[in-house]
Amino acid sequence: MRIIAVETSCDETALAVLNFLSSEAGTRYEIEREIVASQIEAHRPYGGVVPHIARREHEKNLPIIFDNILRTAFNAGAAEADVVAVTVGPGLDPCLWSGINFAKDIHKKHFPGAKLVGVNHLEGHLYSFLLSQEAGITNRKLRILNGKVFPAVQLLVSGGHTMLILMRSLSDWEILGQTRDDSVGETFDKVARMLGLPYPGGPEVEKLARSIVSENGGNSRASCARLPSFPEPMMHSGDYDFSYSGLKTAVLYYLRDHPSADKAAVARAFQEAAFAPLVHKAKKAAERHGAKSVMLSGGVAASRALREKVQKMCRGRYNFFTAPAEYNTDNAVMIALAAYINQLAGKKYKLGAQPDLSL
Repeated sequence: MRIIAVETSCDETALAVLNFLSSEAGTRYEIEREIVASQIEAHRPYGGVVPHIARREHEKNLPIIFDNILRTAFNAGAAEADVVAVTVGPGLDPCLWSGINFAKDIHKKHFPGAKLVGVNHLEGHLYSFLLSQEAGITNRKLRILNGKVFPAVQLLVSGGHTMLILMRSLSDWEILGQTRDDSVGETFDKVARMLGLPYPGGPEVEKLARSIVSENGGNSRASCARLPSFPEPMMHSGDYDFSYSGLKTAVLYYLRDHPSADKAAVARAFQEAAFAPLVHKAKKAAERHGAKSVMLSGGVAASRALREKVQKMCRGRYNFFTAPAEYNTDNAVMIALAAYINQLAGKKYKLGAQPDLSL
């Protein structure tokens, strides 16, 4: 099955071509071509994503990227594909429509014999663990994978979502808990603005937080003197939900009351407080549900600090799966992967923008 995928849910314009090959030995995939056009520079002056600017950038970038795809992934312009897949939600409405309309256009002009299908962006993140070397479907049968990996607990953390999910198989999952207000990624961006850091905030906060070291060169919280104390939100609430509005406000008030505060110390203390409930609740869920694996996905999963914390929690207890950092942030490879699994399962989505689509 050869799939060309389009991803425009927010501020990344991405296309990818994947070929899935099945045999008695198992199923493997080849990433024939992938391109991601970042819009960071376009949005940086505004401190966040501006929807109409994002739509304009998608409409400018999509034809250029697709022309590159045609020249490099398809021989002499002979465009052959079995599926054209496009993200239909969740995301920003103008951005989603940019991708959907473009997918319809290339389907009509270049791939009239292919299926045109919608994909849930969150399912792309959900299945991105299959892109990791440890869990990749290369030379593995998906039904065999089920017995080795599941049940699993997945922490899906991004700019728009913070979810803890119980996965019983590739097609059977349940949301155990999610944020009641701000997502962890959104909170990082807001705190970054408070600290005067450029957009996108997450990588900048982590970079600043890592600059805090002790005299002996360590950088654990215990070795960092005089860090501010911030609340670890809903740490012991007894459920699997999260909340980040209070933590964001605590940082705001601290900076107001301590105008000369060490910004690196604030970044470090904030990051520790933000990640603590994620790791704690993932561990509790894994224990309660007898998980074999813990997975980490979404844009915030690209954080080195969070990956290290979850991996440490899993050591000796659970398999730990996460995609390479470039596949945690928005990309079309994960959209093609979700489209492939949906084709196997016979799952369909309406071909229209669904900004509030959930799992």
